[in-house]
Amino acid sequence: MEVRYVADPIRFQRMTTKEIRESFLVEKLFQPGEMYLLYCEVDRAIIGSAVPDKKKLTLSASKELAADYFCERRELGVLNIGGAGQVEVDGQVFNLQNKDGLYIGRGSREVIFSSERAENPAAFYLLSFPAHASYPTRQAKLAEAEAVQLGSAEVANQRTIYKYIHPRGIPSCQLVMGFTVLAPGSVWNTMPPHTHERRMEVYLYFDMADEARVFHLMGTAEETRHIVVANRQAVISPSWSLHSGVGTGAYTFCWGMGGENQTFEDMDAVAIDQIK
Repeated sequence: MEVRYVADPIRFQRMTTKEIRESFLVEKLFQPGEMYLLYCEVDRAIIGSAVPDKKKLTLSASKELAADYFCERRELGVLNIGGAGQVEVDGQVFNLQNKDGLYIGRGSREVIFSSERAENPAAFYLLSFPAHASYPTRQAKLAEAEAVQLGSAEVANQRTIYKYIHPRGIPSCQLVMGFTVLAPGSVWNTMPPHTHERRMEVYLYFDMADEARVFHLMGTAEETRHIVVANRQAVISPSWSLHSGVGTGAYTFCWGMGGENQTFEDMDAVAIDQIK
């Protein structure tokens, strides 16, 4: 497991492009036949991926967790952004199509990932936070998600938010997770932007053309920087940082949060004339 310590807002102001990418960008996700995990000290989040091809992949606890099994003291959110696949949790098998999700509760001992077809493997995105309570493992299907329409074509941010793990959907200890699909012709997400001091967030960008990029804005309102993000890469967004992005073409992004509360609407808005 890779361990990542990110910069504080003071150091952030003086960082080079290379240093910002090394601190906040997660580039090693979704390697064929491999599982990848990154431990981030911000709210002790774990960001990862599993792409099983011909062989199944088993989620285990590495020494960094000092645990007998991965979910001994953690909960886990899963989103499949690839072909059809299965996640087996303590003997119970969940079939996940593209954009289906799964919540795995604290205390789940065995988690195994597999693909329906090796030539079109599943691509499981993983986001985990510590949990002090146990909630049942439940599947999240795209057809059953709470969908919210936001934005407009006039300002190029018309989008649909699909909520999976949240207080009115699948309950969890602290994890909140879902994804957003931009309408054709729209390129901005979360604009005007916001911060939420009570929790951190991770953005995974996907369903992008190979040559497409998203310019992800971060930093304080008075000291913004950007990270150029390619398909299937993620950005760590600490609580002090705003988060917004604009793409060169169509894209989808998974948002996942953990921290002090689970109130989706708990945001501190940043007016556009504040941004520098």
